Amino acid sequence: MNFWNHITGYAAAIREFVAPTYRPERYYMRGPGPACARRGNSLGVSAN
Repeated sequence: MNFWNHITGYAAAIREFVAPTYRPERYYMRGPGPACARRGNSLGVSAN
């Protein structure tokens, strides 16, 4: 059983290398970033 788990893991890695899946949550930022906090906006987050 462990052998087949390795084989399926390798097959999935090869498939991801050849035809990667697009996952927008990896690329899009959620919420304000550190530059916004450094500007001192009124979100209640301190810059220090």
